[in-house]
Amino acid sequence: MSGENGRMFRAALVQLRASRAIHPNLDQAEMLIRQAAKGGAHYVQTPENTALMELEPARVLAQVQPEAESVPLQRLRALAAELGIIAIPVGMLMIAGEFDLSIGSTVGAASMVVAIGTSFFGLPVWPAIGLALVLGACVGLLNGIAVVKTNLPSFIVTLATNFTVIGATMGFSRLVANVTSSSIVQSDTAHAVFAARWGQANISILWWIVAALIGGWVLGRSTFGNWIYATGGNMEAARGAGVPVERVKIILFIATGVAAAFVGVLQGVQWNSGNSTYGQGYVFQAPIVVVIGGVLLGGGYGSVTGIFFGTALFGLISTGIFYTGWNTDWIQLFLGVLLALAVLANNYVRRFALMAR
Repeated sequence: MSGENGRMFRAALVQLRASRAIHPNLDQAEMLIRQAAKGGAHYVQTPENTALMELEPARVLAQVQPEAESVPLQRLRALAAELGIIAIPVGMLMIAGEFDLSIGSTVGAASMVVAIGTSFFGLPVWPAIGLALVLGACVGLLNGIAVVKTNLPSFIVTLATNFTVIGATMGFSRLVANVTSSSIVQSDTAHAVFAARWGQANISILWWIVAALIGGWVLGRSTFGNWIYATGGNMEAARGAGVPVERVKIILFIATGVAAAFVGVLQGVQWNSGNSTYGQGYVFQAPIVVVIGGVLLGGGYGSVTGIFFGTALFGLISTGIFYTGWNTDWIQLFLGVLLALAVLANNYVRRFALMAR
């Protein structure tokens, strides 16, 4: 293996060595990584490949840790699916150079629209679902307009929106129905579309794949995808070249809002209830898996494939840690360390790959 390849894969080996306390069979892990290195420097020069390399330590953990082998792959995918549906449009927005932290409150608000609409106002479930999706689009539209018209950082604007929406949802729910959670009166068709299950897998996995296919086509095959990269890479140059950067950002904000509302509907129908606090974990989980998937925080670089594998890695770690035999008091610390190492390794490999071109 050449010296350049060795440097590129050193970050992945650091991740594996950091996990020595969990699996002593480090020689096997290093062997797998070094075998991957034989593919050459071109292997790590795309976002999806750096995400795949970050996924390798978790895959090796599943191989050398007997308890992890008992975790069905379908279950891991199901846990990551709902986060993945949100992460894909969030990642595309981050490629364009913006953030959306209002996704958490939008998930809860959408579930409550369906719950109160069906159980309190007597609406059929499908019109209530339509209202929930419209709400998500409106939240995204307001975020987009606020960001492009005021030039304020989207991090601050959407964080303020997150608190505003969850506060309004809880206040309105108390005012109308005197509850912050409520059951949903659903139909067989709604259950089939949003809550169907096959063993340990549910239909959210299919929706995740659909979202990935659509996002991948838009980002990699369409003119709008080129506009996204141009907007995140150099907004002024893109504007000078005729790219409607404001429109691009507003559309992407609307997409994140609709995706968050869709996940709120998924959760509401699956759990047969709406709750104002649904989705708060996604506020920072979605950006985390996006960055793990190879998207630059500054925008202009990334792929839907990388985001997909970044989400899978997050789901694998989150679920697999329970099967290592560690005291659960250490789970958050261990998860945080692994995520930090994954992000650092991803950034290191990407910078080197860009320098090598």
